[in-house]
Amino acid sequence: MLPTRSGHGRHRAAHRAPRRASGRTAALAGVTAVLALATAAAWCGVGSIGPVDVFGPRSQDRADSVPAVIGGDDPRPPAPVADTAPGQGPGRESASIAGLGPATLASIPTASRQVLLASGRAKDSSDSTVTLWTRAADGRWRAGSAWPAHNALRGWTGTHHEGDLHSPVGIFTLSDAGGFKADPGSGLPYHRSQGFTAGGTGFRGEALGGSFDYVIAIDYNRVPGSSPLDGRQPLGSPRGGGIWIHVDHGGPTHGCVSLSAAHMVDLLRALDPRSHPVIAMGDGASLAR
Repeated sequence: MLPTRSGHGRHRAAHRAPRRASGRTAALAGVTAVLALATAAAWCGVGSIGPVDVFGPRSQDRADSVPAVIGGDDPRPPAPVADTAPGQGPGRESASIAGLGPATLASIPTASRQVLLASGRAKDSSDSTVTLWTRAADGRWRAGSAWPAHNALRGWTGTHHEGDLHSPVGIFTLSDAGGFKADPGSGLPYHRSQGFTAGGTGFRGEALGGSFDYVIAIDYNRVPGSSPLDGRQPLGSPRGGGIWIHVDHGGPTHGCVSLSAAHMVDLLRALDPRSHPVIAMGDGASLAR
């Protein structure tokens, strides 16, 4: 969620097969499309164009609900874990993920072979560090590069609610990606749309344009297996939603985690659904429990 007006936007899935139109019907449809593109709607706290998917998703949106914690059998073998992490040489290895306490580690699904660790500097800080950890066949974890990131203006909370300017603490699955720009080679289903449009300025006066060029939906209060623009909130609207990983704009977010555009591309290419990726996010003290 990006910082502009308070609250979370509402988007509805709009990936339906187009119907043929002619004459007056076509003209009215054109006017409707223009009005839709001109209507600003909040998402991640920023005014954005509605979900008019003129580019079309790379893969079909699934309307069915998928469990928030990925598990179960996958007919395909897990993706092999590379000897080097994205963006650097061989990473450090350990029996567990540094910074995660026993309770947090126990909450990671056994099927997950990729854990994106987003560790906040402090409970009330908007600065954080993101590291992709991968689990090898011997069960040991290997750390990737440590990337600077931002989170919400007021830091972290274990009871996130709409408009509280905090990022939620917890472990959430990562199942869908998308953006305004073309798919850079995402392993996750990628939904390209003009709906991923950001404008205005952030808390520090920084321009927000391009923040949604690439996004990864964090499965907090959303329906996995759908476009990040899908506004359905299974926990109800008071619990907030639209929590993404997106391109950093140089300042705090409304609730999301943000990385540089180059690191977003690295991450999109690295995450593999066969490895059941999750994000462990929160301030360092909360994650160490």
